[in-house]
Amino acid sequence: MTNSASLRLKPAALRAGNTIGIVAPASNVRRVDLEAGCECLRRAGYRPFYFDSIFELDVFFAGSAQRRARELEEMFVRDEVHAVICARGGYGSNYLLDKLDYEKIKSHPKIFVGYSDLTTLLTVLTDKTGLVTFHGPMVGKDWARESGIDWPSWESAIAGEVGWNAASALSGVKGLVDGSAEGILYGGCLSLLAASLGTPYEIRTEGTILFVEDVAAKPFQVDRMLMQLKLAGKLNSVKGIIFGEMVDCVQTANQGYTLEEVILRVISDFGIPVAYGLRSGHVTSGNITLPIGVRARLDVSRPQANLKILEAAVTVP
Repeated sequence: MTNSASLRLKPAALRAGNTIGIVAPASNVRRVDLEAGCECLRRAGYRPFYFDSIFELDVFFAGSAQRRARELEEMFVRDEVHAVICARGGYGSNYLLDKLDYEKIKSHPKIFVGYSDLTTLLTVLTDKTGLVTFHGPMVGKDWARESGIDWPSWESAIAGEVGWNAASALSGVKGLVDGSAEGILYGGCLSLLAASLGTPYEIRTEGTILFVEDVAAKPFQVDRMLMQLKLAGKLNSVKGIIFGEMVDCVQTANQGYTLEEVILRVISDFGIPVAYGLRSGHVTSGNITLPIGVRARLDVSRPQANLKILEAAVTVP
């Protein structure tokens, strides 16, 4: 199925005073981290809300898969909740995929934010329901620490701005392959994108500006996962690719090659614009919020690169 903007379902904009529901669809959550993030949300003018069951522990999960699925659905259907932000990633979102009522979620569209393991839910919700989702800061991670949030992108994404820059040379992004392209912004953590292949929830990359990021993956592992996407045909119809900060993605401190060189060996023959260094997801600071499922434009003229969001990600009354 082609990734088409015409099928998109946009949630309502988020405003000061609105309630944010916090969920843990994957790994278990520490109360101290969650409360630190909630305090930052309050200072930003929001009302954080979560169920006490969020602290349940089942091996390394935040409770059973059934609990996590019901928690997520309940936050979507509750009228007083205006947006849903994940507490943390870790591992476990894949357990929810065959347990969620997608029609229930589709009938109550809301801003849904996460990254890392939540890539699975971001892409599946966008593909199965058409909902625009958000690759961005999580409560027990980025909201819980100083300089964890990139405020301009957060405000632009959740307020419905048009034509704003999600990435530029000023934010540390650099060009690897020259060119310009428009497409649907899509993607997330490379490990999870590759893990979807061969399942009923396989990523749909046709016509996309593909965003790819990861953390602590050695260069040969990044190469292997990119090759997996390439051999599966998932890069054939991609319009452009922009990589994340790729924190700690090194073999050794003195390796004789760069990760950029490794990346270009795999994808340079596609003849599409490629950029590197977009600070969203696993980042050192200032997590940029990216709306998944909206039109975007990638312009690369080395060493410069720019990613512009061409349409509103939310509806504004």
